[in-house]
Amino acid sequence: MQRYLRFYAERLGFPIVCRWVDNGRLRWVWLQRGDGAVMLQEMLVDSGVSARPRDVLGAGVTLFFVCDDALFVHRQAAERGLRSKRPFVGNGMWVVPFVDPDGYRIEFESPTDVLEETVYDEELHS
Repeated sequence: MQRYLRFYAERLGFPIVCRWVDNGRLRWVWLQRGDGAVMLQEMLVDSGVSARPRDVLGAGVTLFFVCDDALFVHRQAAERGLRSKRPFVGNGMWVVPFVDPDGYRIEFESPTDVLEETVYDEELHS
């Protein structure tokens, strides 16, 4: 759970809204940034012991957060030590892609009138 809190809370700026601690161990959190929220829960087997699926995690899954300023999220995450893939414009939106610790794609998107397929350049778009 600590890896996810570093990624989502510390680097992407999702404050913890609520948490479940069981026998002194953090098992579940609700993180929210503006109107977007994500809940993370430790996977447990019937015995109550933590488990991890054997399959490839994150394969084919993308979570999209549509927001007012995806480039702000990009700059803020970079200041916190998290690098995204290079932002670009797709379907009239700035797209800022990240990959979480389990391989799930996380994309922040915001509307723009910038030319389609434009790639973000720090000097031009700051």
